[in-house]
Amino acid sequence: MTARDWEIAETVNLIRVATGQQLERLCFAGVQEGRSRTVTRSRVLARLVRWRVLVPVGRRVGGAQKGSTVQVFALDSTGQRLLVQRQLRAGEPARVRRPGAPGRHARDHLLAVAELYTTLVEQARAQNVTVTFKAEPGAHWPDGMGGRLKPDAYVVLARERVRDHWWVEVDQATESLPTVRRKLQVYLDFQGRGGLGPDGLTPWVLVSTVTARRREAIVAVVGRLPGAAELVRVTCSNEAASFMLNVLTGMTGI
Repeated sequence: MTARDWEIAETVNLIRVATGQQLERLCFAGVQEGRSRTVTRSRVLARLVRWRVLVPVGRRVGGAQKGSTVQVFALDSTGQRLLVQRQLRAGEPARVRRPGAPGRHARDHLLAVAELYTTLVEQARAQNVTVTFKAEPGAHWPDGMGGRLKPDAYVVLARERVRDHWWVEVDQATESLPTVRRKLQVYLDFQGRGGLGPDGLTPWVLVSTVTARRREAIVAVVGRLPGAAELVRVTCSNEAASFMLNVLTGMTGI
């Protein structure tokens, strides 16, 4: 296993599933863009599949493109075993994601979370920002009443002495607005009880959704929830990473 092989395995373990294109953007940034990068990525991912470090899951996505760019990957048995061994050698608890074979809706949701992470990392590189990212279930947090808050992701962005903390709900417009309202009320109740999240504070809550129309509908829900305007922000998925980074750098108010 090369250093890049380990990076790929750890990345897939972090976000549970990823497309070949996402892995190219995350793990092959040092390779010259264009055909050289695509060929290198294809060869590496094919080798990791042969070694059973990675396994293709579900059907290819992305339309007319061919090859691993539109294939979805998860950890295979060898990748799981190697990561457990590596974590234990480092004195860390063994945390390995086993997504199985997710259905279409579950897969699309996981890939949306993976795309948020991928875009955050890409944009953070250019701004000297450090990204700490946990997908579920690693993003979950005790609610103080025997249950758990279940955001899709927990994100910490840091530059110099500034650190921003976010719980992110990745909305695919597959749930009703009353369901979204109930989810947001859980965070508000947690804050109202004086609940504290990681690092002893309550993160902001970002709802990342698919269209401007859906965003406006969720903004209206937030407007009807007492106290939500101080805690919750709503944006479109293609703007979520830049929104959080702009808050960190002071380009966007919160």
